[in-house]
Amino acid sequence: MLKNPIIKALVYFLLFSSIAFIAIFLVTITAILVKNSIGTINLGFILNAPKNGMSEGGIFPIIIGTILVTMVSALMAIPLGIFSAIYLCEYAKDSYYTNLIRISIRNLAAVPSIVYGLFGLAIFVKSLQFGTSALSAGLTLGILTLPTIITTSEEALKTVPSALKQAGYSLGLTEWQVLTKTTLPVAMPGILTGIILGVSRAMGETAPILFTGVAFYIPNLSLNLNNQFMALPYHLYIMSTQHHDIDGVRGIAYSTASVLLILTLLLNIISSSLRMKFRKDLKK
Repeated sequence: MLKNPIIKALVYFLLFSSIAFIAIFLVTITAILVKNSIGTINLGFILNAPKNGMSEGGIFPIIIGTILVTMVSALMAIPLGIFSAIYLCEYAKDSYYTNLIRISIRNLAAVPSIVYGLFGLAIFVKSLQFGTSALSAGLTLGILTLPTIITTSEEALKTVPSALKQAGYSLGLTEWQVLTKTTLPVAMPGILTGIILGVSRAMGETAPILFTGVAFYIPNLSLNLNNQFMALPYHLYIMSTQHHDIDGVRGIAYSTASVLLILTLLLNIISSSLRMKFRKDLKK
């Protein structure tokens, strides 16, 4: 505890100032998007397909493509990330090689996303011959989110008190039972935080899908993972920088950004609800 009242007041001021700055920044961005989306975003904009060179209509196929690729990345990254974290935290011996793996994973979390796009192009599109498709893009985004999920999941597992594990062993539980009945439920809120961060990042990435399967316009909606797809981040990029009538589609660009923000918010709300549920179950 800080005993000096001046230092204590200064620390609290810095903390609250940081929170206020982030809140003001977030509110400002949201207000700008909402203001410029008025008149464009509506139910028809969400449920209709684009038309007339993407200058009219809606973004329904683009929303579906974004959700589809995000689901592929989540199905690939979440189980693999959690299993890797369990191995590193619960089973791997503390050695030079294990520490090297941890350092490598943390370094991969800082690699620019465009590098992952080139990796996906080389491995999934070319070597494995998946082609430019939703599958290649989803797997690339899954690789992108893996370091975040592994790191946060491992840190969450480390926060589980060893006394809880020892209590389970003293009651005659097996190592697997202690893991599934004690360790994972206690660590699950922290694991879900990592999943939120990873999947939210995947939903908003443009560079990795640019090399692996996204297309500017596809006339027919397809749920086939072997086909190309449309996605909100790339659509927003095109509308903001590459469209032949940028001023004319400015409202569509802002509305697309608003929909992407709403989808990310819904994802966070669902994950936060699950996190609160786990915490309530633990208290019971």
